[in-house]
Amino acid sequence: MRWPAFLRRSEESIARANGIYLRPVRVSDARQYATLLQENRELLEPFEPVRPPSYYTEAYQRAVLKEAVESYKDGSGYMFAVVLDSHGIIGRVGLSGVFRGAFQSCFIGYFIDHRFTRRGYATWAVKNTVAFAFDKAALHRVEASVMPCNVASQRVLEKSGFRREGLARNYLRIQGKWEDHYIYAITVEDKIGESVDRGGGEYC
Repeated sequence: MRWPAFLRRSEESIARANGIYLRPVRVSDARQYATLLQENRELLEPFEPVRPPSYYTEAYQRAVLKEAVESYKDGSGYMFAVVLDSHGIIGRVGLSGVFRGAFQSCFIGYFIDHRFTRRGYATWAVKNTVAFAFDKAALHRVEASVMPCNVASQRVLEKSGFRREGLARNYLRIQGKWEDHYIYAITVEDKIGESVDRGGGEYC
């Protein structure tokens, strides 16, 4: 199968605003991500599965990114680096679990360096990644799951046009405990593209 041109141009940014852009991750990003995850470990751990110590190493992240690059090429997942011109990589947003056929759906996940939160960067990145999912990857639905205590992440999704569909009991095993999660989703019919700012302007 010959994939569309956008899947082959893995070095290009998919969105750019005032000093910030989104681009597909690269294997060469491994060192930056290892450092970023180490520095944000305390922020991320309460919302994630138990990670082995090796997860925070450059070697582990290189393997993660290598798999992400391959997934991008075959259309099974899309992971993007959130990059500030003045600083470098400050986060990551990804579309995973891509289902085709009658479903045409995926899951979204994201994080931003704690030093750059509350500036609208996460909302901007999520909006533009969802626009990519609809406009480029030809998906119909993007879903997210968020723990009830993670109010900041809920706000990002709600500002990005997601609707809360319900509460999934004992949904994911987080830090060794099965936790409830709110399920959020957005579909093409919600017309997220109308609110996306791909050029200058505000971030949220």
